[in-house]
Amino acid sequence: MTRHTPNRPGSAKQAPTKTANGPQNAATPARVPTHDLARHPAKDALAWAHTARFYITAAQLHQVPVSELPEVAFVGRSNAGKSTAINTLAQQRQLAYASKTPGRTQHINLFHLGPKAAPNQLWTDLPGYGYAAVERSAKLRWQEVMASYLEVRRNLSAVVQMVDSRHGLTELDRQLLEFVTPRVRSGEVKLLVLLTKADKLNRKEQAESLRKAQEVLADLVTDESDVNITLFSSLNKSGVGDVAEVLHGWAASPEVAEALAAAQAAPDVPLDAWDDQSQAEDDQA
Repeated sequence: MTRHTPNRPGSAKQAPTKTANGPQNAATPARVPTHDLARHPAKDALAWAHTARFYITAAQLHQVPVSELPEVAFVGRSNAGKSTAINTLAQQRQLAYASKTPGRTQHINLFHLGPKAAPNQLWTDLPGYGYAAVERSAKLRWQEVMASYLEVRRNLSAVVQMVDSRHGLTELDRQLLEFVTPRVRSGEVKLLVLLTKADKLNRKEQAESLRKAQEVLADLVTDESDVNITLFSSLNKSGVGDVAEVLHGWAASPEVAEALAAAQAAPDVPLDAWDDQSQAEDDQA
């Protein structure tokens, strides 16, 4: 896999591509030798990703439960391989529903990751966008849903956008990015763009796809932002381990996850009980 951070506009120097084997040119994707796989940190990350399990589905934005867990939203055009990529990362065939008719799945699906008693991350599979067969009214409705979700979802910590490496970021992809751009630039939300179906390109075409994506994303890069691009293939598994590492790195620590789980399990305390306790403390003072 090749992971690359776009340069800020005006930067003449191209940063080396970060890979599992160290810096190298963006035109040469890294490959982890088979004999080193057991010692590769991606192994733990993949084991963690395999814990992904269905949490809840929502037909409307207000049905999505409030959470304090770091949330990663997966977005992409209906034919960009979004559901397939999620299933590949989780090493599960049917975790994310992949409709035979792209664009027909119009629900928000959430998945928990990490220990069952104390999950440490949420994956959110947002509806695919841009499929011509979907009625215009449905397209506009879900565009509004995703705009609201990406702009205001409080615990959203990262967005993973799937882009077909053969076509690059389309106008619709760029429009979706606009919804979350302010939060990406400020560093509030991280961005990882997966150039999917990279197995269909040769080395030269892969490098060109990376270069064009870098140009588009350069405007989002600031001193505070965390923006990366990577080649990805669900077919030959290129990039899967390294992407799992990135996602694992965004999870809550065990201590935080356990505290959140304990707080959620605790019974609700009536407001008047808090008022009585505060009054008693005031009387003692």
